[in-house]
Amino acid sequence: MKKFNIRKVLDGLKEVSSSAPSVQVGPQENHLIQETLQSDHFQLCKTVRHGFPYQPSAMAFDPVQKILAIGTQSGALRLFGRPGVECYCQHESGAAVIQLQFLINEGALVSALADDTVHLWNLRQKRPAILHSLKFNRERITYCHLPFQSKWLYIGTERGNIHIVNVESFMLSGYVIMWNKAIELSSKAHPGPVVHISDNPMDEGKLIIGFESGIVVLWDLKSKKADYRYTYDEAIHSVAWHHEGKQFICSHSDGTLTIWNIRGQGKPIQTITPHGKQPKDGKKPEPCKPILKVEYKTTRIGDPFIILSGGLSYDTVGRRPCLTVMHGKSTAVLEMDYPIVDFLTLCETPYPNDFQEPYAVVVLLEKDLVVIDLAQNGYPIFENPYPLTIHESPVTCCEYFADCPVDLIPALYSVGSRQKRQGYSKKEWPISGGNWGQGTQSYPEIIITGHADGTVKFWDASAIMLQVLYKLKTAKVFDRNRSKEDKGNTDVSDEDPFAIQIMAWCPESRMLCVAGVSANVIIYRFSKLEVTTEVVQLLEVRMQYELNDMESPDGGGGGGEQTAALPTPGASPQTSGPPSHPSTSSNNSDGGNMPCLKVRSTPLKQSPGYQVDLVVQLVWVSGEPPQPITSLALNSSCGLVVFGNSNGLAVVDYIQKTVVLNLGTVELYGSNDPYQRQPRSPRKTRQPSGGLCDINEGSATSEDRCKSPTSDHRDNSFSRSRSSSVTSIDKEAREAISSFHFCETFARKGDSTLTQCLYVGTSLGTVLALALTLPPAGEQRQLQPVIISPTGMLVRLKGSIMRMAVLDSTGSQLPPAFESWYEPNISADGEEREKVRKRRPVSVSPSTSQDLNESQYAVVCSEKQAKVIALPSQSCIYKHSITETSFILRADVVQMSQGMCVACFCANGHIMTLSLPGLRPLMDVNYLPLTDMRIARTFCFTNLGQAMYLCSPTEVQRITYSQDTCENLQEMLGELFTPVETPEAPNRGFFKGLFGGGAQSLDREELFGEIAAGKASRSLAQHIPGPGGIEGMKGAASGVVGDLARARIALDERGQKLGELEERTAGMMASADSFSKHAHEMMLKCKDKKWYQF
Repeated sequence: MKKFNIRKVLDGLKEVSSSAPSVQVGPQENHLIQETLQSDHFQLCKTVRHGFPYQPSAMAFDPVQKILAIGTQSGALRLFGRPGVECYCQHESGAAVIQLQFLINEGALVSALADDTVHLWNLRQKRPAILHSLKFNRERITYCHLPFQSKWLYIGTERGNIHIVNVESFMLSGYVIMWNKAIELSSKAHPGPVVHISDNPMDEGKLIIGFESGIVVLWDLKSKKADYRYTYDEAIHSVAWHHEGKQFICSHSDGTLTIWNIRGQGKPIQTITPHGKQPKDGKKPEPCKPILKVEYKTTRIGDPFIILSGGLSYDTVGRRPCLTVMHGKSTAVLEMDYPIVDFLTLCETPYPNDFQEPYAVVVLLEKDLVVIDLAQNGYPIFENPYPLTIHESPVTCCEYFADCPVDLIPALYSVGSRQKRQGYSKKEWPISGGNWGQGTQSYPEIIITGHADGTVKFWDASAIMLQVLYKLKTAKVFDRNRSKEDKGNTDVSDEDPFAIQIMAWCPESRMLCVAGVSANVIIYRFSKLEVTTEVVQLLEVRMQYELNDMESPDGGGGGGEQTAALPTPGASPQTSGPPSHPSTSSNNSDGGNMPCLKVRSTPLKQSPGYQVDLVVQLVWVSGEPPQPITSLALNSSCGLVVFGNSNGLAVVDYIQKTVVLNLGTVELYGSNDPYQRQPRSPRKTRQPSGGLCDINEGSATSEDRCKSPTSDHRDNSFSRSRSSSVTSIDKEAREAISSFHFCETFARKGDSTLTQCLYVGTSLGTVLALALTLPPAGEQRQLQPVIISPTGMLVRLKGSIMRMAVLDSTGSQLPPAFESWYEPNISADGEEREKVRKRRPVSVSPSTSQDLNESQYAVVCSEKQAKVIALPSQSCIYKHSITETSFILRADVVQMSQGMCVACFCANGHIMTLSLPGLRPLMDVNYLPLTDMRIARTFCFTNLGQAMYLCSPTEVQRITYSQDTCENLQEMLGELFTPVETPEAPNRGFFKGLFGGGAQSLDREELFGEIAAGKASRSLAQHIPGPGGIEGMKGAASGVVGDLARARIALDERGQKLGELEERTAGMMASADSFSKHAHEMMLKCKDKKWYQF
């Protein structure tokens, strides 16, 4: 462990680069803080990915293991077992997955990709890996088929040929079915790509091949010729067998289904148009949209099921995509919310030659996964237990809290469970394979997501799971129907006027505050009781950017105190602020004094959970729309919410429902404003929303644009980080408020007592302090005003201020004071309520070991650098330049199990951590190039080495930067493969066995093996061994199956060795024999010769 001595100043360090050590500045008292965090406590790795697979393209199901696999257009593979068991893998090429096939009950999966590669995945390890790959060079893959319990995979191509691959060795067989052999010699046209391959359920030697043009061929594998050909004049999309192998069904591009007897050559025995209108005169029904897929499933009792997607008639414009279930005489048309990508019928048996007994249909939609219960009347859907609804409305912001109070998740769950929909299937979720991990990580974690439609969702994220707890709809506070004349005022946020922009949450008091894109702030309290709010309380605030005179306005100066006049009944609360800022919640709507959204005037019934306490609305001021809110914070112990934008900041007392302070940014500085600003009226230089002032000054990316889904809050996005001499800033630069931090600290330089303070960080890199004077708790808190006095500037950094925190004298974080949660809806009198709301005293570490004058440290991180300030002397003791060329998108001061650190995510994709208070670089990993604003807007760090971001519009990626978690991850992950007995094959029955007619088996090895079929052309495809080979054996090593496999391999090897030994012994005996013969002959030859005759 390294000790830091503040007195030491590192000499010879001319400039600070990101790799350079932190600089210690200024001679200080001898002040030693032992830092416990070392770089070997950090390691970065992905943990889990949650949410709906983005842009899905293929799906498969293992009916014995009960595992579902989904492939996507970007080459991702997601595997789902029982709720809580899921896994994410990625094909390196990133090509779209076109088909997936399980090796049923073998713990393996075959994937075919759009770049004409086929891969074999080993699922017997917690992190699946590729064992083999095969890349086709001259042919495009269009369809694959792997029969149950076979090791030979059929691959159909665009040219109409079929190749055969041995799944064990991933080598091509020399056996090829060429298209010109399959179709009739008389037909001149090419039959098109292969769209279907499957073997006859009753005879493995017969293969049905569907060509796109409408030709179907029954191929005899042994005699290598076509037995029957079936032609229809419409293109084919899919083919399915009846389990007895005597009939099959085809779906066509004109919305028809044709059913064929395998021996019936000429015509189909039946043609059905499920959605076609039947004309009276017996003509063909009018064509419909293509039927993209059909499945034909039989039951022991009752009629078979025919299930299909597509096929609707062309006149159903605007009708939603449908899945049609035909069962006997009834036809059910099930409407889906999104287009259907694929569907699979889940059946009781894995054997294709038995009664199928379908019980559910899994429907993969473009943005959802639906499972339909076929066994219940009305075909209800199963309640989906996976967290696939993250994207119900696009995510606009996230917050992540690890190590929350333990009672929070149960409290949120109990109010959230009442929001559940009714009418789901009563049965258990059918995808139930795999086993949970054995993780020991047990602290509660919560993720909060804010959405474009104004919803806020709370998720339980403990132990690498994700489950929705509770959903809050903030839009309920507003009137939905806006009149036409209001429309013009909402140019800021017309598409998503309710979108959530920033969220502030106090887990201990359960207070929640959200800032919306329409310049509104809503404050919520948590209650377990239902309540009806007659009138939603509203505060209207005018925030205006004006510099009429450069003198410090009266009362708004450096030391002048802001007092709030008491609201008299009936009068609107008003702050006696500077004259240039009449901040009234005035009801006299003069021309432009309009809020963007109208708060509802009717009573609001509020269910248990989060209930609105107060709405704060920024209004138009003299024809100017309010500026978007750029920062937000709340403190439950003070009862205050503070928010800021590019005009200034406002402090709201939510207990008294008044505005305590409304200040322009300039007035925060008072007379000692470091910037030479020009007085100007706001009208002259109003920027259109989303515009950038001087784009030529640098790249137009800004951390705050990331936060808002609809508009850019900073006119001049890069001026703030161009130079450190801020006085040269161009005159048009507006200084936005970028961050806040409530703390109990030394408000002024040299103070000896602690005061409640609010630190304010600006986009120009300044940190200003405001001292808060609160009335005593109890009744006085309701009546006396909160007094706020600016105490001047604390420090200045390069770039916009991102994060502030206060450490005690030992270097531990001092969390802001909070009030514990109490039930707000009990009608107790004041005294009883006081017992309920005991305020937790703030722990100030005892400073007995050293004198009091250096007993705290303020940590400030901007988008370029970090500084640590000793308090109350306000001297900078450490500083570190984090990045010169890029800028930081997110910074958090986090608690690791070994100590505190600053974690940063940089726009160039680096993730870094710095020690506290010494700011030593501990980790710097080039994690990902910032590809989109979504990552920037949603990235967040939290305690104990956890972090998350949205890696696609529908998925959350969680990562860890803690060495401990990385080491325990293998244990925490679930297992996909569990040893299960394969069900018994169906009984053939006495007569079928006697007269034939049961399932015919085929020795495929004899047909496709190298001896019979020869070798395939080398140039056709190349074999690539996967990285998962050795690991595959290790993965299989866990569990009974692995032991069996290893024992079998060992026995084989032993047998082989014994055989070899026998051969060797026999060989040695033979050679000994021949040696003795030769020796005897030599002896006879030489017996009578003398020595000179040799």
